[in-house]
Amino acid sequence: MELAAAAAMGGMSMWVTFAIIAAALALYTMEKIAIEVTSLGVLAAIALYFQFFPLLDAAGQNILNAERIIAGFSNSALITVLALLVVGQGMVRAGVLDRGAQAVLALGGGYKWPTIVLTLVVVLVVSGFLNNIPVVVICIPIMEAVAGRFSVSPSKVMMPLSFAAVLGGMTTLIGSGTNLLVSGAMKELGEQPLGFFQFTVPGVVLAAVGLVFVVFVLPHLLKDRASYTSQLQGKDGRQFIAQITVAKGSKLIGKSSKGGLFDAFPDMTFRMIQRDEEAILPPFEDITIQEGDVLVVAATRQTLSDAVAHDPGLLTPNLGDGVDTTDAPWTGGERVLAEVMIAPASRMTGYTLRQIGFRHKTHTVVLGIQRRARMLRAQITDIRMEEGDVLLVQGQPDDIAALRLNRDVVLLEWSTAELPALAHARRAMLIFAAVVIAAASGFVPVVVASLAGAVAMVATGVLPIPAAARALDTKIFTMIPAALAMGLAMQETGGAAYLALHMIEALFGAPPVVMLSAFFLLVAVLSNIISAKAAAVLFTPIAVGIAHELGVPVEPFAVAVVFAANCAIATPIGYQTSLLVMGPGHYTFADFARAGVPLIVILWLTFTLFAPWYYGL
Repeated sequence: MELAAAAAMGGMSMWVTFAIIAAALALYTMEKIAIEVTSLGVLAAIALYFQFFPLLDAAGQNILNAERIIAGFSNSALITVLALLVVGQGMVRAGVLDRGAQAVLALGGGYKWPTIVLTLVVVLVVSGFLNNIPVVVICIPIMEAVAGRFSVSPSKVMMPLSFAAVLGGMTTLIGSGTNLLVSGAMKELGEQPLGFFQFTVPGVVLAAVGLVFVVFVLPHLLKDRASYTSQLQGKDGRQFIAQITVAKGSKLIGKSSKGGLFDAFPDMTFRMIQRDEEAILPPFEDITIQEGDVLVVAATRQTLSDAVAHDPGLLTPNLGDGVDTTDAPWTGGERVLAEVMIAPASRMTGYTLRQIGFRHKTHTVVLGIQRRARMLRAQITDIRMEEGDVLLVQGQPDDIAALRLNRDVVLLEWSTAELPALAHARRAMLIFAAVVIAAASGFVPVVVASLAGAVAMVATGVLPIPAAARALDTKIFTMIPAALAMGLAMQETGGAAYLALHMIEALFGAPPVVMLSAFFLLVAVLSNIISAKAAAVLFTPIAVGIAHELGVPVEPFAVAVVFAANCAIATPIGYQTSLLVMGPGHYTFADFARAGVPLIVILWLTFTLFAPWYYGL
């Protein structure tokens, strides 16, 4: 039997491969060693072993030579994921995500979980007819913006987004490349290929059950893994005092308070309105904003950042010094937001911003002031600086970096963050749309579309080269080649065939229903090690062979490969969408196991109960 021959092929090499894979998974899970080191160590171990103990073909050539083992660094999946990270970063930097987020918020009625659930349902449905990768790429920034709007950690929503796309991909032939590989393999084996909607009914059942788990259970299994920087910037609730000068033609003119609140700024607390010589204090009953008013507000850094991102001059205070700041350095170019603290014995102590001339000396502008636990009620232009005051400043990158050398202030390094470059928004949208359309339509391969999009983001100035380099995730860059090398070694040494053969032997004489269930579970487990596509190619011939030996129709076993191969969700190396959300969600290797294993078990049980009845076994 071909299966037995394949299983006997590797000998000692197969067991060494098993040992390397087991060690790699253990190290990935424990994370005592950096993921990058583990991945490169796996590549080195496999390459060294097969260099000294080669696996020879009929012509005497080493099947697993070094060139083939490290070929993963040029793999299209790796290039695609890295390029899409650059494209996504370009979209973030250009600030074009709010429109999509606002549309989703409107459909969700402004409520947190209805909005998130609606997004997941849309992703599931669309993924049945489009490649999962562009669908997830589109929705990652939107989901990130929605999570930010509701103060939900991205780690709570990014993995559900990936899982929803995977579940949707199970419902039609074109929902996933894995499905097409199974159908193509069946045709090559002389069997009837799968039809477009041939497995839609069981696919919808599995997707519906899986979606219930994703919506109601998965968020509770995921840890809050917001990045350290985002925790410092947005989670501490610190309030800065800022001011808004209502200029001629401002959209704020004529806005009135309702119940003492202004709808124009729902996340800001109004502390005072300065109108000529009059200071209007809360409660603001029946107050209408007029031209020339100075609005003193208190808000978190995130709220102020969102405001200035879309209206660069909104929070720039008027110092009344008669100096024209129309073309000032902080008004254009690359804009960066940072926090600086007034240093002990600073020469700024006791003086106002106007007296210090801070903006003209540093080429940065102060947008807000935060004074320990005290809440000030004055225009920031009238506040005299004290030691320990924290200033929220805006400027160009070089000017912000130069503050490190200023002895009067201490730059809080963790606080530096880029503001959206709104001038590039249209360009970024066009590039992104071109990438998605080209990839989804099949006009060019996904890897070509994503690579061209990444190049266009840099070439058109949307994303500087340093920013593009920072978007590349070293974990992904090393993990994909390591995963491909492990899968290749497992295939060539006969490891996967060995496991399949022993499953058949162990279940010899068992009813077809038991064999089908066990086969599904085996493919689901191995797909997380050798990737979904590799599992589809490897196990389709095995599925056909098992069906013929049992004397039952091939279709249920072929469909089992489709669904089980798509269960490559318990590790980030099994499915590309998992790799896409790993960075934005700040996930660890163990997070995927914690969330993916229960879902795999649920899908396996659902298939075991439904498939035999549906296929009449």
